Amino acid sequence: MESSFSEITAQLRDKLAEIDDIQAAAAVLGWDMTTYMPPGGSAARGRQLATLARLAHERATDPALGKTLDAAESRFEAEIGTTIAAAADNDDAALLRLVRREYERRIRIPSKFAAEAADHSTRSYGVWATARGENDFAAVQPYLEKTLDLSRRYADFFDTYVHPADVFIDDSDFGLSVELIRPLFAELGAGLKPLVQRIAAQPKPRHEFLHRHYPEAQQIAFGDKIARRLGYDFTRGRQDKTHHPFMTKFSHGDVRITTRVNEQDIGDNTFSVMHEVGHALYEQGVAEKYESTPLNGGTSNGVHESQSRLWENLVGRSRGFWQHSFGDLQAAFPDQLRDVSAEEFYRAINLVEPSLIRTDADEVTYNLHVIIRFELECRLLEGDLAIEDLPAAWHDAYEDALGVRAPSDVDGVLQDVHWYAGFIGGSFQGYALGNIISCQVYETALEENPNITTHVQRGELMPLLHWLQNNIYRHGSKYTTQQLLERVTGSGITLAPYFRYLHEKFGDLYELDNLTGT
Repeated sequence: MESSFSEITAQLRDKLAEIDDIQAAAAVLGWDMTTYMPPGGSAARGRQLATLARLAHERATDPALGKTLDAAESRFEAEIGTTIAAAADNDDAALLRLVRREYERRIRIPSKFAAEAADHSTRSYGVWATARGENDFAAVQPYLEKTLDLSRRYADFFDTYVHPADVFIDDSDFGLSVELIRPLFAELGAGLKPLVQRIAAQPKPRHEFLHRHYPEAQQIAFGDKIARRLGYDFTRGRQDKTHHPFMTKFSHGDVRITTRVNEQDIGDNTFSVMHEVGHALYEQGVAEKYESTPLNGGTSNGVHESQSRLWENLVGRSRGFWQHSFGDLQAAFPDQLRDVSAEEFYRAINLVEPSLIRTDADEVTYNLHVIIRFELECRLLEGDLAIEDLPAAWHDAYEDALGVRAPSDVDGVLQDVHWYAGFIGGSFQGYALGNIISCQVYETALEENPNITTHVQRGELMPLLHWLQNNIYRHGSKYTTQQLLERVTGSGITLAPYFRYLHEKFGDLYELDNLTGT
């Protein structure tokens, strides 16, 4: 007797759970590597992660998995009476679509290559962590050259791309490509540059108090308080220090965040916490029924970043949020903020000023940092730019786009971890897409619940969180980016809400008129 669809999918889910367990174990080792592991553990950790990468890849490309997937697809259409593609809202169909996409992608990658890439990534990260502290690009250059070689080799396993970066973009932001992103970024840059220039001509708000001495212990304690206020569940997570903050998920009940602290900059830890909590809220909000399947996570880098940027910027840098929360910050740092008002603090944290560091950039200039990196990635993969010339190209691009030039590679090509702990390509476009999408989503939330702004002013953030959980988080990876945006906002990716937000907020802050013409 032929097995039923439910019986076959149970077999499929068992296979997927085993893959998920191996990947979760690797994620735990990766988290430890970037938080507590001593430098001497780097070589062994590379071997351990390579082993897990090989095991996960072998199971994910096992012909038996493919046969089970074939059977599940066949029985679904026979029992449900429609195609998997047409069953847009069906959970089982969504799982089969996603597993099929990942399976077809993975079977192109040899297990030996997957292990080699994982081992190299671990070694490269260790060298970068040291080289960054010593401003020594030469030390990590050969590793980055191998990363570029591995990236091109990876892209060559796929024969359908138009641009080699498409392979990586498709992996992180499925459905998008260089052909679609480049014109979007061109329009974005064209709208941002005149706005930056107009703001630069205005007087700067007082902001020196942001760089007084803020002891680490008090910053960590305040960050924990803010994380809880935003809704982060510490019974299913924890926070630790690292070089470059990130969020990681081991299971539905274990979603962790990391941060960094600069005792001379109160904003570094504060907004890092908000950013990573935004990621974590998304992951903690995914429906538990998706546990141990590919549906158990955010749908794309762009949508994920939209949530981190929504909580960090649209909420965390809003006037209303600090009207309520500044008293707590002042109580935590009474000496440092004794002569500062909530309004002065709000204006200071929204200072617009061309800078060198992406993660510290203001909302207006931030996307210019992303566009620079996106273009450098494309040029590297195209063969138009060599690794040895990358530092100079970085400095030139910053001078052209933002009018600043880093005094060293620490604040230049060494500042971001991405190229030193993974492939080159698809690493950065999600950050800009996230800013754009965050405004689409938030604008829709306010249209459906205009009282959200008042709630934020009162420190009541649960109405917004619940709206996001219901409309975005619970769906996990059930829908693609475009499908999710169509469901939530009624349109695909569009720049209009983003520019409306910038023009309204910064037009008010800097007393600028006729911003719609910028």
